[in-house]
Amino acid sequence: MEFACGFVYVPPSVTQKDGQRHNVIKRSALLPPVNWIRPSSPPPPPPKNSAEAKPPKSPQSRLKVIEQLEKSKEVKKAVKPTPFYANAEFHNKAGAASSRSTTPQKTALLPPHMRSSANSQSPPYSQPLISSNTNSHLSSFTYNLPNEPDLDVPSSDPNYSYATPEGAGFKVKLPADTSKVSAPVSVPPLPPRPSFMKLIPEYLVLLPQKSLTDTSLVPPPTKSADQGPLPGNPNVLLVSLGKLLSEERAQTTQGELASCSKCGSVLDSCYDNVVNECYFCQPWEPTSTPSMPQCHQDVLFLLCPDEKPRCAADALLLFCIDVSGSMSITSEVSEGELVVHKTRLQFVLEAVLQCVQRLSEQKPDIRVGLITFSSQVTMHGNENFTSHSLSGAELADCNFLKKTAASFPTPPPLSQNKDYLRKQVMGLCDGGTTALGPAALLTIAIASRQPGSTVIICTDGKANTDLGNLEVEDNDARTLLSSTIFYKDLGDYAANQGVTVSVLSIEGTDSRLDELGRLADRTGGKVVIASPKRLHAEFEEIIENRMIATQCTVTLLLPQSLRMRGEKEAGHKGTREVGNVDPETEITFQFGASEQNTDVSAPASGSRVFIQLQIRYRQRKGQTMLRVITTGRDVTDDSSAALSSLSLAIIQLNSSQASAALAVRGRFLDARREGELQRKLIERAIEHNHSAEDQQTYQEWIKTMEPIYSHKHTIIRRKSVVSDSESLTDAGAALFYTMKHSNRMTISLKNKHKL
Repeated sequence: MEFACGFVYVPPSVTQKDGQRHNVIKRSALLPPVNWIRPSSPPPPPPKNSAEAKPPKSPQSRLKVIEQLEKSKEVKKAVKPTPFYANAEFHNKAGAASSRSTTPQKTALLPPHMRSSANSQSPPYSQPLISSNTNSHLSSFTYNLPNEPDLDVPSSDPNYSYATPEGAGFKVKLPADTSKVSAPVSVPPLPPRPSFMKLIPEYLVLLPQKSLTDTSLVPPPTKSADQGPLPGNPNVLLVSLGKLLSEERAQTTQGELASCSKCGSVLDSCYDNVVNECYFCQPWEPTSTPSMPQCHQDVLFLLCPDEKPRCAADALLLFCIDVSGSMSITSEVSEGELVVHKTRLQFVLEAVLQCVQRLSEQKPDIRVGLITFSSQVTMHGNENFTSHSLSGAELADCNFLKKTAASFPTPPPLSQNKDYLRKQVMGLCDGGTTALGPAALLTIAIASRQPGSTVIICTDGKANTDLGNLEVEDNDARTLLSSTIFYKDLGDYAANQGVTVSVLSIEGTDSRLDELGRLADRTGGKVVIASPKRLHAEFEEIIENRMIATQCTVTLLLPQSLRMRGEKEAGHKGTREVGNVDPETEITFQFGASEQNTDVSAPASGSRVFIQLQIRYRQRKGQTMLRVITTGRDVTDDSSAALSSLSLAIIQLNSSQASAALAVRGRFLDARREGELQRKLIERAIEHNHSAEDQQTYQEWIKTMEPIYSHKHTIIRRKSVVSDSESLTDAGAALFYTMKHSNRMTISLKNKHKL
C-alpha cells in the first residue's frame, strides 16, 4: 500500500482544539496570581487586647456605627502609616537622621553605573545634589513623593544592601571600599516608561514577569499560505490490489489467527487466537500511549489449508447477445471501394466469430458458451446437448431460471466445440422484444458454477420484459425501483460467485446503462459504448482482462483517534467489497482526524500511529488467503511538510474515483464539491513544490474531471415525471463507471468516451 502524504496530516485547528481541551498546563497554586501586585505598605498591626479582636456580641444601632466610622476616619488622619522595610536597622538610622534634618526633600541612591557626572543635567523630575561627598561611590538625586520616608543618609553606610522586591531574583550589595569599584559601564538607554511610572526611580522599576503558560502573552505567529490548514484531504491510501495479490510469496502462515474479537485486527501470529489488548480498540488519550504493534508486518495467511484447489482452466466465457427487433437497424460501412449496409446484429456476430477463431488458436482449452435473448431466452448447446429456450411466465421466475441454469451442461472446450458454435452464431436472426433481465440472470447462474468466469452482455436497447424492466421510468416508479433492486442483487450474486460481468452497448442507443451498469460495477467488469466497427476490439479487451482473484474484501483499520471518510462506516474501521480483481485493479481510501467528535482526541503532532490493511480473497485455484499489512506513520500538523511529501497522482486518482462514485449514485453536487476540494489541494501543492511535471499532470487531470463540472445536458437525462429524480445518460454512466474503476495509468484516457 502507498500513502499520498508522507505523514498523517492533522489540521492545526484540530490539534489546537484538542490541546486546549486536554493538554492545558495549569498554573501552580503555590505561585502568586499573574496580576498580583506587591503592596506598598504592611497590613495594620493586630489588636493588642483580645477584647478588641472579638466581634460585638449584640448588633449595634445605626447611630453607634456611624459614630465609630467617623472616629476611625479621624484616627487615620492623625496617625501616619509606618512603612515596613526589609533593612530595618538601616532605615532606623535614616529615620533618626531625617528627624534632625530640616530639609523636606527626599533622596534616593543610585548604583555606580547610573551616576550622573557633575556637568550633566539632571532629569526633569530631579533636584540638584545635596550631598557633596566626592569620595562616595553613589550619587543621589532628589524627588518628591507623598508619604515617603527620608532616605538622605551617608551613601557609604556599609550596612545597606540594595535588594529588589521579592520575586525579582537577584540581590546586590555594594562594597564600602570605593577603590574596588570598577569604572562605570555604559548601559544602553532604557525604553520610555509609562506616565504613571514617571515618579519612580529607574532602578526600582520592575517589569512584571509573565507566566510561561499564559498564551495570551505570546504573539501569534505570522502564517504563510503553506502554514494554514490545507483544503481537501491529503490522507489518502492507495491499494494496488493487482500488484499485491499477484506477488508470489514462498512462505505462508497456516492455522488460526491472533485476532481481536471486537474489530478483527490481526496483530501477531501467536498460538493464542485472541488478543487481550488491541491497539485499534483502545481509546486514544494524549496523556497515554496505547500498546503499539510491531513496527511493520506483512504476513500472508492460508485460511483453509484443507480446501481442495481447482483447475484455473475451467473458467467459462459466456456471450449474452441481444437478438431483438432493434438489432435489425442498419448502418453504412465501407468495404474497399464499396459502401454496404449491415445490421447491428451482423456487426455483433462478426465480432463473436473473430473472437472464437482467435481463442481456438491461442487458448483451445477455454470453454465458450452462447446465450441469446429477444422475446425468449435461448441457451445454445453443443453436439451432445441440444439448445433450450425459455419464454412467457418462465422468464419471470428467478428460482426457476436458476434451476434451469444448474441443469444446463457446461460447454466443452473450444477445441471440441468450435465448429458447432460457429454454426450456432451464423444461424442467429433478429426479432421480438428484449428479455435482458432473465437472460442476464440465466447466464450468470451458468457461469457461477466455475468461479473466475466472464460474462459479456451486448445489447442495443432497454430491457422491456417483466423481470428487470427498464422502460417504465416515466410511468411506474415502483416497477423501476423493483428493477433497480433486481440488478443490484444480481450484481451481488455474481460477485459472490466470482463472476465478472461486462456490459457493452452499441453507440447511438439508449440501454439505461446507469442501471444495467451496476452489474459491471459490482463485479469488476467494464461498461462500454462502442461503435459497430469497434465491437471486436472491445470484446478482445474484455477477454484479455485476466482475473487473478475473486471474492476480494479489503478492510482498513485505524486507531480510535482517526476516522474513515467517504465509506459506509464513519468509524475507525472501513470495509469495502471489491469482488473480482484483475492485474490493474487499484482502490483508494480517505481517512483523517474527526473534527466533530469531541469524545476522542486527535493524534498529537509528532506522535506515531499504526494502520492495518487486511485483504481477504480467493485465488483462481480456489484457496482462501488473507494478507495483513501493518505499518506506522508519523503525525504532523505542518502543512508545508505535508505539501512537500504529497503524491499528486494518488490524490488525483482518489478524487476521480470518489467523485465518480458519487455521480453514479445521482449525488452530482456532492461529486462537484469533492472534486473542488481536492483540486484546491493539488493547486496548493503545485504552487508549493514548483514542479513542471506536476503541472502537466494536473492539466491532464483537469480534462478528465471536466464532465463533473460541465456538459450537464449530455450527462443527466430529463427528470422522471413520476419520481422527479435525475438519472445518467448512457454516455455519462459509461464515463463515470470507467472513472470509478480507473487506475493511475488509465485516469487520463478520457477521450475513449467523448461527451
